[in-house]
Amino acid sequence: MDFAEVLRARRMVRSYRPDPVPEDVLRRIVKVVHRAPSAGFSQGHRLIVITDPELRRKVADLTEQTYLDGGMKPWISVAPVLIAIGIREESYHERYRQPDKVTGEGEEGEWPVPFWWFDSGSLLVLLQLAAANEGLATGFFGPHADGLDELIGLPKDVGLAGFLTLGYSDDNSRAVPSSLANRPKQIPLDDLVTWR
Repeated sequence: MDFAEVLRARRMVRSYRPDPVPEDVLRRIVKVVHRAPSAGFSQGHRLIVITDPELRRKVADLTEQTYLDGGMKPWISVAPVLIAIGIREESYHERYRQPDKVTGEGEEGEWPVPFWWFDSGSLLVLLQLAAANEGLATGFFGPHADGLDELIGLPKDVGLAGFLTLGYSDDNSRAVPSSLANRPKQIPLDDLVTWR
């Protein structure tokens, strides 16, 4: 697939077939963690790939009701793969205390934004593009339920950015689902990009 096709294939999906994803395909997808941006090559990304049906059900039990209450059909519990996207903030601080990164005063510099969270979003997009390249669909849900960290075995020093759902789409149409029919129209490019 060429890059333009991969971009067109990347979209948030909330409807999956329960078919398992082959392990070699999953490995190719998660391997993008080595290509994901990390400030100063801090390498703070951490992934937990969840294929175990019982653990996926437990994650869905904690998270899916919000979506069901909003009128959506089950999707977290159906997706055959959940990928927890974590970030270890201390990896960034450790890296920026190294001699080639410290300030003139020999200290770690200020962080104008928490780049660890920014980088976790970059990793999310790379995972989505890698999945689209493999003919798979993805979705995302945030860590909005207590107990998820412990449930999935996330190390104490890793923050949970959210979960990528991954699998074969049950809806291959490009039509906008009726649940999204009233969403805002796409903002014109000239309103989003300023040229100087």
